[in-house]
Amino acid sequence: MPINHDSSFMANLLPNVAVQFHDRVAKSPEREAFRYPTKSESWESVTWAQAGEVVEKLAGGLLALGLQPEMRVGIASGTRYEWILADLAIMCAAGATTTVYPSTNEDDTAYILSDSESRVVFAEDDEQIAKLVNRKSELPYVNKVVTFDGRSDGDWIIGLEDLAELGEQYLAANPGIIAEKAAGIRPDQLATLIYTSGTTGRPKGVRLRHESWVYEGAAIYSQNILSEDDLQFLWLPMAHSFGKVLLSTQLACGFPTAIDGRVDKIVENLSIVKPTFMGAAPRIFEKAHGKIITMQAAEGGIKEKLFLKAFEVGLKVEELKRDGESIPFGLNLQHGVLDKLVFSKIRARFGGRVRFFISGAAALNQDIAEWFHAAGITILEGYGLTESSAGSFVGHPDDFKFGTVGTVFPGSEVKLGDGDEVLIKGPGVMDGYHNLPEETAKALTPDGWLHTGDKGSLDENGFLTITGRIKELFKTSNGKYVAPPAIESKFKAVCPYASQFMVFGDERPYCVALVTLDPDAMAVWAEENGMAGSSYTDIVRSDKVKSMVQDYVDEMNGQLNRWETVKKWELLDHDLTVESGELTPSMKVKRNVVQKNYTDVIDKMYA
Repeated sequence: MPINHDSSFMANLLPNVAVQFHDRVAKSPEREAFRYPTKSESWESVTWAQAGEVVEKLAGGLLALGLQPEMRVGIASGTRYEWILADLAIMCAAGATTTVYPSTNEDDTAYILSDSESRVVFAEDDEQIAKLVNRKSELPYVNKVVTFDGRSDGDWIIGLEDLAELGEQYLAANPGIIAEKAAGIRPDQLATLIYTSGTTGRPKGVRLRHESWVYEGAAIYSQNILSEDDLQFLWLPMAHSFGKVLLSTQLACGFPTAIDGRVDKIVENLSIVKPTFMGAAPRIFEKAHGKIITMQAAEGGIKEKLFLKAFEVGLKVEELKRDGESIPFGLNLQHGVLDKLVFSKIRARFGGRVRFFISGAAALNQDIAEWFHAAGITILEGYGLTESSAGSFVGHPDDFKFGTVGTVFPGSEVKLGDGDEVLIKGPGVMDGYHNLPEETAKALTPDGWLHTGDKGSLDENGFLTITGRIKELFKTSNGKYVAPPAIESKFKAVCPYASQFMVFGDERPYCVALVTLDPDAMAVWAEENGMAGSSYTDIVRSDKVKSMVQDYVDEMNGQLNRWETVKKWELLDHDLTVESGELTPSMKVKRNVVQKNYTDVIDKMYA
């Protein structure tokens, strides 16, 4: 039977995102809404009233350009304050946002904007503008480009301030038009077209309604997870549904958000911003975990002994708590001392005020989650797809289970289908894929259940465990089934230098792996091992590194079933990147792309 929760809050859902935004501005006009880094690297703060004023002008500018209800407007930009302003303006003008990652190549950018019939495009800078100019003949619907930082030509390309000026003139001639537009937006009206990055073929446009985003924010608000007193740090790609759902959550809950999409600045920004929560992909936590461990190992001596003892004690204390057992006085006293000496310093690296992190977009290794929890940092796993407006499950700070993604959102339902496939039904589920009726029919049942393509299990309390992508499961030639993500996350938990670990073995006699190491971690390793200044390629090709990786593979294999163990592996001489097309912008490996690119390397391991 499907599991569901109380959904009484849905009776009071606001009709659309535009009304939701105006409602937030009216409720919290003088409270901080956003803060963002300036060119001088100081942080500027904006109230809801100030943000509302800018959004209204930009929405007026879009109407002046002839935007009609549900017409698409593209945003090709990294995560920044202007992205959010543009997105809110589009929806307040009754349009629909088409998201484009800044890393999307020229060909796919043209395809997305053409397929969506986008009429206006917000382009971050000259790099994004160049993609549009080079493919202008393929963009017959685009009549205006609005740039955040790029050069305008005063005609086809204008600046953000030019759009705001157009808006001011339009609003003066049409007073009250934005409120009128907002009141006329139906809950089932198209709000967003998010094109999935996909591993093969063209991206698919996922059609998400206004009511989907309003529901997502309200569902989180109803669980008393977040309030106006929280502070979010947001770096996730806003072109990804994980980033978008956090904006919906902000509108529902009213907390301020500090925004900076630069991934290399995350840890530095956390120490400055001091947020109470942040959403991130598992790779961010894996990287932080590896860096902290390798730094302590490098220090050695009494500090490393204290560090190891702290986690031994911390993990024991948390285990006793989970089992409902009392903590012996001596252990509790020891834990308090080690918390001040070790764990408080780890928490300080993340700003010192984090109530919890939310991990999504891929599976987080349970050992890493427990390691952070022992240090006093809770990581709640969430689960959903672009096709379900990102959020369908999340752990609660007061009610979560390691290794699970929590329980289904109130107002939604979950059940297991054939082969234990996770099926989801609820207001967050998409209308379908844009211009792809056959693909839509494969993904959605006639009565509204979404096929997720993920294999899972539900416990008696409704906590969902994802055991792998059905398409990623493979069977060895010996007839044994293997779930690569489970093996891959184990390696990342035991090896602090790991970046990617990709397991293959479909219809083969044994499992093999391609390995990449984290460049930052290996630079530190090189300094400690007499290779300072050497290139990444030379470092990872050294016998010492190969021996080190083998030791970690052996350690991982000791935790696996015999048929899951990795018999052979190859260390690549470079890390995977978004730019190479081997990672999605949310930092997930495009397994099919990697397998295709390294077919020869994989085949040699079976020769």
